[in-house]
Amino acid sequence: MRSRKLAVVASTLLAMSLAGCATSEQQQRAGTGALVGAGVGALAGQAIGGNTKSTVVGAGAGALLGAAVGTATTPRPQYCQYRRSDGSIYTAPC
Repeated sequence: MRSRKLAVVASTLLAMSLAGCATSEQQQRAGTGALVGAGVGALAGQAIGGNTKSTVVGAGAGALLGAAVGTATTPRPQYCQYRRSDGSIYTAPC
């Protein structure tokens, strides 16, 4: 039981440190989603299966789903078209 708690704490700290190193907002949201998803998935796996295998499978599935949701919900910047003084048109964030 103690080794399981130690493993959960170690994996949580590792995931948090990796999420902190992300450079873009999309990567940060994916990391946070993976962390939250892994926690929820581990809890659900333990509640449903009641053994270590179910907990690990639930954590993995939750991490994947959480990362996908975090990536998909990142707001995208709006782009506008501008005209330079020479008449050429360029696109840049509004």
